Amino acid sequence: MPIKIPNDLPATQTLLNENIFAITETRAITQDIRPLKILVLNLMPTKITTETQLARLLGNTPLQVEMELIHTKTHEAKNTPYDHMIAFYKTFDDVKENNYDGMIITGAPVEHLEFEQVEYWGELCEIMEWSKTHVTSVFHICWGAQAGLYYHYGVRKVPLPKKMFGIFPHVVEYKNSMLFRGFDDVFMVPHSRHTTVSREEIEEKTRLKILASSEEAGLYALMSNRGRQIFVMGHSEYDADTLKKEYERDKNAGLDIDVPKNYFPDDDDTKTPLSTWRSHANLLYTNWLNYFVYQSTPYDIRKIN
Repeated sequence: MPIKIPNDLPATQTLLNENIFAITETRAITQDIRPLKILVLNLMPTKITTETQLARLLGNTPLQVEMELIHTKTHEAKNTPYDHMIAFYKTFDDVKENNYDGMIITGAPVEHLEFEQVEYWGELCEIMEWSKTHVTSVFHICWGAQAGLYYHYGVRKVPLPKKMFGIFPHVVEYKNSMLFRGFDDVFMVPHSRHTTVSREEIEEKTRLKILASSEEAGLYALMSNRGRQIFVMGHSEYDADTLKKEYERDKNAGLDIDVPKNYFPDDDDTKTPLSTWRSHANLLYTNWLNYFVYQSTPYDIRKIN
């Protein structure tokens, strides 16, 4: 089934070129189907890139999905054209009376700040509190996961001595997890972050179930009871060249940046990087939509509580 996206969203043509079935709003209104309503709070500066990455994964399932985009009104997007923001994004005020089957809160490049120092922290807290009664399952990504853990459970983020940067092997710890159903014994995930969370603090302060982890990258995925809140530390949604672009950006800026681990063949940054996580990324989002959104949400989403 297709992902329903706005008629002129840049992701539309990209997805069609990749044989991912996207359906525009104009065509969708002729179909007598209730799609899964997924709200995306996009905190990334490169909003068009991120919305395309997420639309690709949400659209590669048997379910019809309607993606709605919001941004924080307390922070002005500087890397995305104003016309794009006006055309395709709403604010929390525009959607807070609605209910959603699922929600994604993306990462954000603000790890160097304490949570309370982030310009839109108050607004984000309001959204996360609202999500507990208006959304069936919330999927938090990277800094969004750390922010959610801090707000909901008081778990602090911990600075790393060096940036966690590259593609790292992971294992499933909780073998009965539906989120990781069908995963291989070892699977790869991209990471690009300067902070982490402590397993000891998670186990001490919360009843969250640790689902998957990496010997080198640490905790990867955690889940609350019934999957109402899911926290994922890596960036499975990344394109094959995302880390390459980050690496070249920092290198050209004269920053002290290592070659991303397990990314370029032979660690040679002149070679084309290999994508070793795409299949597991698709399976991760398919499992989330199927088991924690579609099979958990009421048909009348106004009855979410």
